[in-house]
Amino acid sequence: MKYNSLKNKYHVSNKENYLTMVFLHILIAFLLLFIPGFSRAYFIAVVLFFLYRIFSSKDKDKPIEIVFACCYVVGSEVLFRMTSGSFFYEGSKYLVILFALIGLFYNGISNKAYPYFAYLILLIPSIIVASITIGFDSNFRTNIAFVLSGPVCLGISALYLVNKRLSMSQYLKALLYLSLPIISMSVYLFLYNPSIKDVLRGTQSNFATSGGFGPNQVATILGLGMFTLTVRLFMKSPTLVLKIVNAILLGLISFRGIVTFSRGGIITAILIIMVFFYFLYVKSSSKMKNRILSTFVLFGLLGISVWIISSNQTMGLIDKRYANQDVSGRAKDDLSTGRITLFMDDLQGFIENPILGVGANGAKELRLKKGMGIKASHNELSRLFSEHGSFAFFILFILILVPLFYRIENKRNIFFYSMLGFWFATINHSAMRIAAPGFIYALALINVYYDKRPVYRKRLVKRG
Repeated sequence: MKYNSLKNKYHVSNKENYLTMVFLHILIAFLLLFIPGFSRAYFIAVVLFFLYRIFSSKDKDKPIEIVFACCYVVGSEVLFRMTSGSFFYEGSKYLVILFALIGLFYNGISNKAYPYFAYLILLIPSIIVASITIGFDSNFRTNIAFVLSGPVCLGISALYLVNKRLSMSQYLKALLYLSLPIISMSVYLFLYNPSIKDVLRGTQSNFATSGGFGPNQVATILGLGMFTLTVRLFMKSPTLVLKIVNAILLGLISFRGIVTFSRGGIITAILIIMVFFYFLYVKSSSKMKNRILSTFVLFGLLGISVWIISSNQTMGLIDKRYANQDVSGRAKDDLSTGRITLFMDDLQGFIENPILGVGANGAKELRLKKGMGIKASHNELSRLFSEHGSFAFFILFILILVPLFYRIENKRNIFFYSMLGFWFATINHSAMRIAAPGFIYALALINVYYDKRPVYRKRLVKRG
């Protein structure tokens, strides 16, 4: 059999499998909205499904199964929160940690992972300080889990995934698992709020267009979906049908992300998509560069169309939102919507407690005592310095420099800077409220290798 015929057969089966998974996750969105209790059943099914796949796989295959499981959980975290599917608010972070620990038990760690042991140890002093300042009351566990589950999720994920080998096709499939529940969430948002104009109240972040949940978290995940669908449009859409399907999905996800009126997740998505384009183009052959440029024209037209539709559906309010204006078109005084005040308050906590900091969640406790209300920081960097004191310098040293040094030896992962960029941008506008920034950081550390194209030789037939 000729290679081209095998390739075409593979493309057809791959297309059908992908379209089936997309249809299934569109159906899941309907079930989540119209069947009470389905979200809990869906959550349990996801956990059991991936645990079965992990434990039934061979040890050498466990890393990829764990990556698939973590990607799906990360992509579905906000969907489970908005539909009350998870049994614990931080349940998805706990699941990612659990899957990674299972992997550590079976596969061990790379010798490049030890800096992340140090990172996890550096988190401990903040717990000790918190136990003294907050006390071991009923809220202690909740307070610690709120601020440390994200950093611990990052540490355990990085500990397991650093230098793990995945082929490019496996990596792209992992991004597919990440995007599938985001497709469900996007459809759910259309069903939950079909008319944008009916719920507009100004240019502030809109809970109604965000499924009744936090717009910041929703926009962050939808922005991640924008990235994964862009990758799929450029790298896994060999047929016209797949290009059209992925372009439509990308447009729908982008529209729902924009109309949350939360800017951080969308701006982050645009930035990391641009970084992805750069490395994809640089690493491609001359023939592929022409294909990328032609697809980029489609991408540009799609982006313009989505923005025009968003502007029309919001009666121009979204334009004012991104121009930092109120309903009347007047410039707002604070571009950060209060985040700078929290940032400066965090730094004040560091100045007053430079050695050990104020302890895990201590910054929020101090704001409560000052009469500022229960306000959690949106910036992980300022929170680190406030709550961890001088240890924050060592924590940031590890988180930023270790990946960069690792990159010097392994430059094959074209998603490296996009993943690292998502982590850094997200923790600066949304801290680590969800598992996504921590786990996506760990995905940057994977050792990607490229699949070898199979070679088919004609069989020699003896004559005579």
